[in-house]
Amino acid sequence: MTIDNDDLLNSVIASLGRINAISLDDIPNIDLYMDQLTTFMDERLKRSTRHPDTDKILTKTMINNYAKNDLLPPPIRKKYSKDHIILLIFIYYLKNILSISDIQTLLEPLKERFHVSDDELNLGGIYERAFELQEGELEPVVEDLKRKYEKSLKTFEDTGLSEDEKKRMQMFSFIILLSYDVYVKKLLIEKIIDNTMEKEAGDKEKPAKEKKKK
Repeated sequence: MTIDNDDLLNSVIASLGRINAISLDDIPNIDLYMDQLTTFMDERLKRSTRHPDTDKILTKTMINNYAKNDLLPPPIRKKYSKDHIILLIFIYYLKNILSISDIQTLLEPLKERFHVSDDELNLGGIYERAFELQEGELEPVVEDLKRKYEKSLKTFEDTGLSEDEKKRMQMFSFIILLSYDVYVKKLLIEKIIDNTMEKEAGDKEKPAKEKKKK
């Protein structure tokens, strides 16, 4: 069977178009029990999984572990609020690239605004701004994919490989390019988190040092 890399790329790009982020208006305003929560997340995010028919978005065990690891405040009378769901959506996306400790660091400022209603910068407002950032971002991603793909097609042209073998190696080159892109961005995120933590730690030490001088 002949490999058709062009068809594969087009299929991948088409699947990106089916990714449907959850808007703030789509998040229920009523508190949900565990089963209702996992059903909601499953229905809204299943299409973004690798194996939609079998992959689980969230399980009871996952949610309990997030609470144990201080990523998520505990439910109130066994019910999860809109703010719980917002944090879980952030966790769902972040857990694919970051460690639990890094997610804890990122979400700490958000948890301080958990169930804050009078402040204009509540969790809903933060989520809405993050959601708006995604608008228009898919097209540049697709264009970058196409550029990397075209670059990968120039590899292994001067070899004695069969057409099928050459296409396999070109797809390998494409995956390596994508992997490097992910690696660099992940490294950048980790560096930003580390620098932020170091700065915050330094800011906390300053008052203590000033007191000692006095």
